[in-house]
Amino acid sequence: MKILSLLYSHVKPICYVLSLVVLLASCKGKDPAAEEDAKVETVTPVSVTGVNDSTMVNYTTLNAISTFQKRSVIKANANGYLQTVKAQMGQYINKGAVIFSIKTKEAQAIGNTINILDTTFKFSGVNRIKAADHGYITQINHQTGDYVQDGEQLAVISDRSSFVFIMQLPYEMRQMVKQNQTVQLTLPDGRNINGSIASFMPTVDTAAQTQGVIIRVNTDGTVPENLVAKARIVKTLKQNTQSLPKTAVLANETQTEFWVMKLINATTAVKTPIKKGMESGDQIEVLSPKFSPQDKIIVTGNYGLADTAKVKVIK
Repeated sequence: MKILSLLYSHVKPICYVLSLVVLLASCKGKDPAAEEDAKVETVTPVSVTGVNDSTMVNYTTLNAISTFQKRSVIKANANGYLQTVKAQMGQYINKGAVIFSIKTKEAQAIGNTINILDTTFKFSGVNRIKAADHGYITQINHQTGDYVQDGEQLAVISDRSSFVFIMQLPYEMRQMVKQNQTVQLTLPDGRNINGSIASFMPTVDTAAQTQGVIIRVNTDGTVPENLVAKARIVKTLKQNTQSLPKTAVLANETQTEFWVMKLINATTAVKTPIKKGMESGDQIEVLSPKFSPQDKIIVTGNYGLADTAKVKVIK
């Protein structure tokens, strides 16, 4: 026993020394660079914007078809044969221009016999028919040499001054369209023309429940009839409302929650829930909360940011 006690008294100090050596080795084995990296926080570069006080407009698009409201029917004024036809499809005719001449069947039968018997009589038997209105020839029913009867239709002139677009307006939108309201029409070739609401048709389509609206336009005559244009109608108008770019507004997968990332200081952004209103172009209306002109909202670099994120504002 005496020998064991003596041996233990020598081993115990050696164990203390070995433990101290292991502890010192473990402290020296730590990487200072790793400790420094652990202390560095992730900083996201972002750009910011302010809240705009703007006018928000929401449009709806409806079809409008071009047409001539007034047409003049040119009729024969006697029984006879068409001697001349000075009209072609699509030709523009001025009021008072001679477009047809008819030789009566009596003159055709007698010929120049009367003039030979009496040279002072000056009988021709030819009647000239003039255009009652200015416009475009949209229909021709007879050609030179045809026999026509008194009152028979020879041609149709569409009055250029009566050229309009007729828009089919759903009746539930009737309060959105007013008399003399300006309407922009977009043609299939990309051209835009302005028109104004002239009148409303007194009937509604039974099946579609749409009301015809007359849009009067000023054109150079290059717009044909039966052309389908797109009429842009103001559906909603809000003035002096706060808005943000679409890129500043974030949403969940179901598009039921919306928020923005707002700076609370130079390096920290917090998640701020908002209530979204209407959209117009690249702007979104913010109904609540009410932001101040000094508030800074992240517009780029905000995707995936957590609440209370560290950021760096770049110009």
